[in-house]
Amino acid sequence: MADQAADREFVPPLVPELVVTDLDRSLAFWLDVMGFRIRYQRPEHRFAYLMRGAAHVMLVERRPPDHARGETWTGGALEPPFGRGINFQIQVDDVGPALALLAQKNWPLFREPRDAWYRKDDVEVGQREVMFQDPDGYLVRFGQFLGQRPLSA
Repeated sequence: MADQAADREFVPPLVPELVVTDLDRSLAFWLDVMGFRIRYQRPEHRFAYLMRGAAHVMLVERRPPDHARGETWTGGALEPPFGRGINFQIQVDDVGPALALLAQKNWPLFREPRDAWYRKDDVEVGQREVMFQDPDGYLVRFGQFLGQRPLSA
């Protein structure tokens, strides 16, 4: 019987599911480089549900569509890099440890770390951010909150 307490564990209202070419390679990246943990998986479907704090993501290995069962999970042909037009921002307390781990794993950065300030109504909100790609080319951005300030002229 399933653990009812685990079933009630927090699930955010939006959890992206990423189609990947090699689940084992993607798990190595998302777990060992990005610091996620497996919440649960269905090995028979090559699927894993991952968490890092309140950030959740699902990974499923690419397979041919099963039109007879109505199982088509992509809106068109997938060509690398996957995820064109989207990046996943994940808030972290400090981007430093992530940068150190990326360097240790010789993982290339898509964009060097920078401090960015974005307008939010009548203030600017700052974050230190670093962007990189997962093994299938999905863009991932870790953001560290820097505070807020009045709008600059």
